[in-house]
Amino acid sequence: MKQVSLKISAVALLALATSCGTPGPGGQLVGDNTMMNYKAPVPLGMVYVPSGVLKMGASDEDVRGKNDAMIRTVQMTGFYMDATEISNAEYRQFTNWVRDSIAHTQLGDFIDNPDGTQRVDFRRRINWRDADLQDQLSNMFIPAEQSGWGRMEMDNGKLVYHYEVFNYQEAAKNPTQPRTNFVQKNDIAVYPDTTVWVRQLTYSYNEPIAQQYNWFSAFNNYPVVGVNWYQANAFSNWRTNLWRGERERNRMYFEGEFTLPTEAQWEYAARGGRTESPYPWGGPYLVNKKGCYLANFKPQRGNYAADGGLYTVPVDRYWPNDYGLYNMAGNVAEWTLTSYFNNAYQTIADVNPSIQYQVRENDPQWMRRKVIRGGSWRDVAFYLQTGSRDYEYADTAKAYIGFRNVYQQIAPALSNRR
Repeated sequence: MKQVSLKISAVALLALATSCGTPGPGGQLVGDNTMMNYKAPVPLGMVYVPSGVLKMGASDEDVRGKNDAMIRTVQMTGFYMDATEISNAEYRQFTNWVRDSIAHTQLGDFIDNPDGTQRVDFRRRINWRDADLQDQLSNMFIPAEQSGWGRMEMDNGKLVYHYEVFNYQEAAKNPTQPRTNFVQKNDIAVYPDTTVWVRQLTYSYNEPIAQQYNWFSAFNNYPVVGVNWYQANAFSNWRTNLWRGERERNRMYFEGEFTLPTEAQWEYAARGGRTESPYPWGGPYLVNKKGCYLANFKPQRGNYAADGGLYTVPVDRYWPNDYGLYNMAGNVAEWTLTSYFNNAYQTIADVNPSIQYQVRENDPQWMRRKVIRGGSWRDVAFYLQTGSRDYEYADTAKAYIGFRNVYQQIAPALSNRR
């Protein structure tokens, strides 16, 4: 009996020794201990749009529009959104990266990744005025005898961005197929179409702005135009990878991605927390008490300069709405992620609604319609309303269409409202 007691005491002491200094759940269900307190970083230039309820659709005064955009109540998860439209300088960072990436690839500038793969090495600065370098990269240039200027010139048509995305919607419909079947490969020529100022504004002398708008420093803070829907998506993918790569190299947590806003996200953000208001600033007036216009559009039957801007204006002009977002009405209309269908509001979901259709090569042209919102410098006030819907074809670029990004976190963002 004494021997058995000694054995039991020894087991008890062993159990005590193994548990000493290592806190446990005490037999309780407490969840996995890998959870951590984490606050997502705020991307530069973005503002937070909190979760809430959106009554989307045309205002009561828009009799015609109510047939296309019936008022629908939906729930929105919070997200970050660019406070301003993407500017020429910001988009030029993208095209310059693509240009340099192609050059580094042709020059063989690579570094090894920890997993054995390689990536382009950007540490070497490329001097594009170096004649020897131009000879090595001659396929990226238009020869002097063909440029029309008597000197070599960068062939912007060669600036092609390659990226791959995973089609979650199709993969969810076909769970037994290999995931590699749903990887979409894209090769997008990313340089803006600078000829839109001439081709779309006929019988008008716009050659100077066509030649200067995209690259001249005076237009750095103006919204990029001449960018189609596919180019806007390519920019969003590059921006995601740019930030993800930097954070992963510094062993920092990353979540979410940059995308175009859905139609519902755009309208929810544009309203700035105001229910059924016709304009981002409320309304119903287009001027403040001093008689100053509140947006850049086409007032007074075509007096473009009456609002302070003949064409586009810098992206941070006019007062922002209550969320801190600039030019959600006017300046340039903005691409959204959503495909355009007339009866969309009758079929969309009640939570984070959006209709996204993957266009196929043999689809008719009308299937390529994407929703644009906000109106532009060339539009009348009707298109400035937060509930007005319009569309443009995804493969076209205009002198009055730009875009901005949203950053959607994977984890749901809770509302700050009480």
